[in-house]
Amino acid sequence: KFEEFGGRIVKTTGDGVLVEFPSAVDAVKCASEIQQAMAGRNEDVPENIRMRFRIGINLGEIIIDTDGDIFGDGVNIAARLEELAEPGTVNISEDVFRQVHGRLDAGLEDLGNHELKNIAKPVRVYRVGDKASKTSGAANMSFVARPAVAVLPFDNMSRDEEQEYFVDGIAEDIITGLSLWRSFPVIARNSSFSYKGQKIDIKQVGKELGARYVLEGSVRKAGNRLRITAQLIDAETGAHVWAERFDREMADMFDLQDEITERIVTAIAPEMARAEEQRALRKRPADLDAWDMSHRALWHVYRYTKEDNEKAHELLERAAALDPNWALPHSWMAFRHLTDALLGFGADPAQSLKLCGEAAERAVRLDGQDPLARGTLSIANIWLDRRRAISEGEKAIALNPSLFYGYIGLGASLGFLGRWEECLAHSQTASKLSPRDPLLTFVLTIEALAHLMLKNFDAAVEYAERGIREQPKNIRGHIRLTCALAHKGDIDAARAAFERGKKILPNLTLAYIDATHPFDRPEDREFYLDGLRMAGWEG
Repeated sequence: KFEEFGGRIVKTTGDGVLVEFPSAVDAVKCASEIQQAMAGRNEDVPENIRMRFRIGINLGEIIIDTDGDIFGDGVNIAARLEELAEPGTVNISEDVFRQVHGRLDAGLEDLGNHELKNIAKPVRVYRVGDKASKTSGAANMSFVARPAVAVLPFDNMSRDEEQEYFVDGIAEDIITGLSLWRSFPVIARNSSFSYKGQKIDIKQVGKELGARYVLEGSVRKAGNRLRITAQLIDAETGAHVWAERFDREMADMFDLQDEITERIVTAIAPEMARAEEQRALRKRPADLDAWDMSHRALWHVYRYTKEDNEKAHELLERAAALDPNWALPHSWMAFRHLTDALLGFGADPAQSLKLCGEAAERAVRLDGQDPLARGTLSIANIWLDRRRAISEGEKAIALNPSLFYGYIGLGASLGFLGRWEECLAHSQTASKLSPRDPLLTFVLTIEALAHLMLKNFDAAVEYAERGIREQPKNIRGHIRLTCALAHKGDIDAARAAFERGKKILPNLTLAYIDATHPFDRPEDREFYLDGLRMAGWEG
């Protein structure tokens, strides 16, 4: 198995063996197959003479001596993880977890932080697969294919050696930033940087690294200006998924590096998701796996029709059944229920919001470290428990400071508590982070509501109209435009906006408004309803 997965036996240690692998994913795949094979061999063996292995895996820097032996904390942590493991199981460190999470069908059990002998800081430990069976001693560790992305070192086109640290720093920060999203596994730096200075073939790189997407770029210096280009490529087809060019003055290099990193990371994460949606749509239904079903479902959610929402529900339920330990289908199921409530598709918006919260809770139970799951739970609790929505939004942002969804939940919750200026600030951050997001229509209408409550009526009109342009079927944009125009004094325009809204949701009831607009302050609720009444609403 070591040879099959590219492992190099460094040395044997009595009843143990130390092996070095080219990638964390290969190491975990190898370990899981060994444990499954041993379980099979033990089936007909008496309990007292069964052979069971403990395996520990770590990703870290190592020191290689002249004899090929390896040393350092990277090795020591792996040894300590092996000592902690139950017979028949595999323990991995948090650094390995970041590389393999999302590519395991069986999930990962968080064992918490552990103090390890001769290691300065506690190490978070995860067990691969389900708990070991008492009879077989083997964990369920089968893998499901989920596409990875590789970030290659950027080319230093100016040949200025002093800029080399800046060029490498951008690629390293992008790797870190993408890892925080956890939507797609990210190939480790040591693997992707092995191509530095080489003439490369993207398709070959993708094949060698096991990456479906490859990000490459370059930095060119001219005087006091830098030109940075980046392009995301589908490694299977060679087609460009996304490309951008940044021209900047050289000021504070660290601030510039942070800005470029954030722009690239927040741009390409949604682009990869969109590419996966299109890939799933091209597949035959019989060929869809859990990943494909989830992305095809999201495509339906973003079409904003009742029929598409029902189709999305069917696909997400199938995806969750195929991969029961994966949080993502449950996060997107929450959005599907949320869309039902906010756009008036369901007969009972309060019930749809309750189902939204339940789906989000399931996602967090499956993976409490997934920022999307936390962000989804924050958004669900805008209508269920605003104090918790704020807490979950803060947790999501702590896990991924570039997460669009975390700022939505945090901002809207603060607004409905009456803190409209803070709501506006967080909503504007969300808009900046993902200006092409399919959920942008909802953020723009949150901004419209904040401006409305702050009596900035012109701005409220502007943001409501932008929300409608993003998604004409978003009834919330039409309602907020109606209120803003009415309070501004333009009653004819308000009535016209209200009539357009009625074509989307003919029966606008007080129950719908109260269920989907959870104002904590009675004066905010009355101000909102007054705008609708001035436009002719009789609810």
